Amino acid sequence: MAIDPGAIHRFSKALQIKTVSPENLADFDSLEFKKFNDFMKSSYPLMDSLLIKKRFNDFSHLYLWKGTDTSLKPIILMAHLDVVPVIEKNLPEWKVPPFSGIVKNDTIWGRGAIDDKVGVIAISEAVEWLLKNNYRPKRDIYLAFGHDEEIGGPRGATAMAGYLKDKGVEAEFIMDEGGVIAKGLVPGVSKDVALIGTAEKGFLSLNFSVKIEGGHSSMPGKETAIDVLAAAISKIKKNPLPTKLTVPLEGFIDYLGPEMPFPNKLVFANKNILKPVILSAFEKSPSSSAMIRTTTAPTIFNSGIKDNIIPQRANATVNFRILPETTIQDVLDHVTKVINDDRVVIKKSSTANEASNLSSTDSYGFQLINRTIKELYPEVLTSPNLVVGATDSRHFKLLSPNIYRFSPIHLNEDTKKSFHGLNERLAVSDFNNGIQFYINLLKNSN
Repeated sequence: MAIDPGAIHRFSKALQIKTVSPENLADFDSLEFKKFNDFMKSSYPLMDSLLIKKRFNDFSHLYLWKGTDTSLKPIILMAHLDVVPVIEKNLPEWKVPPFSGIVKNDTIWGRGAIDDKVGVIAISEAVEWLLKNNYRPKRDIYLAFGHDEEIGGPRGATAMAGYLKDKGVEAEFIMDEGGVIAKGLVPGVSKDVALIGTAEKGFLSLNFSVKIEGGHSSMPGKETAIDVLAAAISKIKKNPLPTKLTVPLEGFIDYLGPEMPFPNKLVFANKNILKPVILSAFEKSPSSSAMIRTTTAPTIFNSGIKDNIIPQRANATVNFRILPETTIQDVLDHVTKVINDDRVVIKKSSTANEASNLSSTDSYGFQLINRTIKELYPEVLTSPNLVVGATDSRHFKLLSPNIYRFSPIHLNEDTKKSFHGLNERLAVSDFNNGIQFYINLLKNSN
């Protein structure tokens, strides 16, 4: 199938629209999001006119493509159109302007090229192409494009999921961003690996505060608020939650173990006996360690206003990414026990989320995604995986037990750094193959 040459132009145009989700909602630029609404309407006229569409809180888009067989459960394809801000002081380090959408050396550059306008545009291009070719699916297809995923999805994905739940929708499976085709990112495996997220970690930030009488720096007491809070944060860091071999990681080992060099293969083949060896090996790097434990990351520490005044208060924030089968309460109990100091007040942030449920690799959805990857990339290995970040799919957990997180794009060590970072970019071939992937996935779902 020949990809429409206009597709890359439309992708470029989408990247030029500054749909930034700011931390401070007062900085939200509704005009840019309105531009994106207009872009979707003009760029995908068949999708706009032939599918049942509904907008949520003005800027999140839900489309329903009615199928011919009402006995089949629908599928839901997800992506998000918002992007993270670009730090102004880093602008000189961008090789091209971050909202230029420039195509250079067979690569398209711009914020959102990976995360996650590629998902919105590739899905939309696939659906538009199928509509042009008079294709109609057997099962209902929902397309859910959120506009505030980067700040937790409170007005986008949450609203869409609630609407679908109220309508009684039960999906065969749901697919969102998360895993990618990893090039050279899996130690010991020379081939590319398509990582299909079968679960994602939970999210919790805890705010800590201490109040102790301050005074002049020339007459310090035995302990200050800073001393007490720094000691508490140090205890938390030195006593992390225990490592664990989760179900997604066991699936990863089962799928990729046979492809490993002999010593690794031997260890993975005996994972029940050699679990301590595996856990020790995974602890050696930050990325692999995140797969086996609930991580602990102090991110904010505030106290004091002047160098000769001992402050009365000290505040800190620690972020935890929680393993499946570990709960927010488990983390709270652990932290309280480790600190063991009533002077430290602990409060949970409002954005906490439990880790997701585990989705089966035996399901129709996983097997369909797996088969579609193999059609497009016969040499690529596939594996279940644990997604360490948060996605909008967590808001859809009541709609299906089968939620998968996968984007059909390649990332290597270099391009992985551009995710939320500098010089975000994607090979044009990856974008075109992404369109083909969604076309094949939709056809295969019949």
